[in-house]
Amino acid sequence: MPNTIHIPTPLRPFTDKQESVEVSGGTVGELLADLTKKHDGLRKHLYTDEGKLRNFVNVYLNDEDIRYLQREATPVKPGDSLSIVPSVAGGAGDVSPKPQAKAEVRGSHDY
Repeated sequence: MPNTIHIPTPLRPFTDKQESVEVSGGTVGELLADLTKKHDGLRKHLYTDEGKLRNFVNVYLNDEDIRYLQREATPVKPGDSLSIVPSVAGGAGDVSPKPQAKAEVRGSHDY
């Protein structure tokens, strides 16, 4: 049984618009290597010039972040799936609630 890598929308133009790609290998790194072999345009988006997985590319093996496993050396079983999740930056800025000014409490004699 092959393995599947789920491709995020921004990277689908490099996989002929496929949402997922079937790959084979014994480790996460081998699955990613098979993916970039089939779809070479992905390589520059996933890896640095030195061949390291880019910091902003998060890879999950069956919902587990590979950074907390054995990274690219993490073994896979037939039927396992990978998800590539690019980090998202920017946005609305600080959305924490602003502290409200405390209302003064006045006694009955303060008019």
